[in-house]
Amino acid sequence: MTLATSLLTTKLYIPPPHPNLVQRSHLIERLGAGLRRGCKLTLVSAPAGFGKTTLVTEWVVGDAREVAWISLDEGDNDPVQFFTYLIAALQQVDGSIGRMIQQLLQSPQLPPLRSLVVPLINDVVAVGTPITLVLDDYHFISSPAIHEAVGFLLAHQPPTMHLVISTREDVPESIPLPWLRARGQVTEVRKRDLCFSADEIAAFFNRTVGLKLSAEATWALESRTEGWIAGLQLAALALQEGQQDAETFIAAFTGDERCVIDYLVAEVLQWQPEAVRDFLRQTAVLDRMTISLCNAVTGKENGREMLDRLEGANLLISLDNEREWYRYHRLFAEALRATLAPEEEWALHRRAMGWHEAHGLVSRAIEHALAAHALDEAGRLIRLVAEETMQAGHILTLQRWLAALPDARVRAEGYLSLYQAWTLALTGELVQTEGYIDAAEAHFRRTDAPDEAVGKLLVFRSFVAVLVEREYEKGMEMAAEALRLLGDSQPQWHIIALWAVAESLERTQNVKRQLEMDIGDN
Repeated sequence: MTLATSLLTTKLYIPPPHPNLVQRSHLIERLGAGLRRGCKLTLVSAPAGFGKTTLVTEWVVGDAREVAWISLDEGDNDPVQFFTYLIAALQQVDGSIGRMIQQLLQSPQLPPLRSLVVPLINDVVAVGTPITLVLDDYHFISSPAIHEAVGFLLAHQPPTMHLVISTREDVPESIPLPWLRARGQVTEVRKRDLCFSADEIAAFFNRTVGLKLSAEATWALESRTEGWIAGLQLAALALQEGQQDAETFIAAFTGDERCVIDYLVAEVLQWQPEAVRDFLRQTAVLDRMTISLCNAVTGKENGREMLDRLEGANLLISLDNEREWYRYHRLFAEALRATLAPEEEWALHRRAMGWHEAHGLVSRAIEHALAAHALDEAGRLIRLVAEETMQAGHILTLQRWLAALPDARVRAEGYLSLYQAWTLALTGELVQTEGYIDAAEAHFRRTDAPDEAVGKLLVFRSFVAVLVEREYEKGMEMAAEALRLLGDSQPQWHIIALWAVAESLERTQNVKRQLEMDIGDN
């Protein structure tokens, strides 16, 4: 597996339940009843911090069905990446699922997503194993094509599959929620269902910090947080660390969730030792943490000690059963990052970039480089994996990286201009490619670029000549020259050049007849 396309396996792990979990038996029973009725979909929809993932985890861990789990993020809006993780999750259940689709995902031009869903459904039917497919944090998906593919999967879902969507936002219209409701084929859990009751709040504080709240304090917490679990977790930690009077503390915070989280984070940090405060703030730039990564970002060797301490304080979400990878609750991480000065945050992202590159996670290194405004490093890393990324079909990911760079910087660098031209061509924006390919050619001439660079440029020009301009002789000449310049290396570029030659021959003469004549002559 290449540097550009390696999977983050933690995205496929079911988060282990926390030992101090407050059992939500009534919600677990509702989800189970929907599954027994044959519902196609379970939808858990609520704002951040209401325990959506925790509830789904508690349910699927206690159920006998096989589980395919994906923790989604912004990068999964690339259809190739989304389907790569989808297949990887399903192959955790049975390795035969999606093998044909994996081959299709390697093609430079991705087929319509529905044509990928059909063989996937057939594979699930053939396996016959009851599967619960969980798409956690679905609100990160904004791609209409992916929404349509998920909607198509729901509409034609085999009886052995059950889909669970956990999201902060309502699902789009392409996912047929009204149709499913009308047929009684969806179980919905919303914010009002997830809010902790007074009894659950009392049980939570008793289990988490050993604190028995009075009826008045419990009522006040329920009123002020409206049962918001993330707020309750931070309030519990602040009370535990500060040993404050509960009634006085609870009366001090009011306002919306943003105000509450800011207040509670300030309270939590106030009572932490300086070393813990520094660790929390510095590691908040990480969406996933492990010991060596934390040490690289903080510049200290106390990662194991700190992660153990924070896990015990309910400030971490474990991402695997081996206790190697963790993350903060996203609202908590956002509030922590808000305490960083821009220059401090950029420096931390730079350290994270270096760790990810050193560990072969170049795609994650690029994300940190862009967040650090380290444009030179981002450009270098993009050049390092751009061709692997294109070859793997992650065109939209490469396009997003390039779009994050100033356009003038892309046009000023030959390879970046060439890659931008390819992303535009492969997403149907051929008209816009001319300026970038001209910029690439000008840069290669100016810098006396090696034959390999010129060969790649000619491959692109032959592609456009054949596909767009219909100038087949010109396309063949350019492709032939490109093959000469590329030599024996760069097989992926050879394939495109050879396609241009074959397509030109097909359009200008009867290839089959010519081959038959050549064979007859021999």
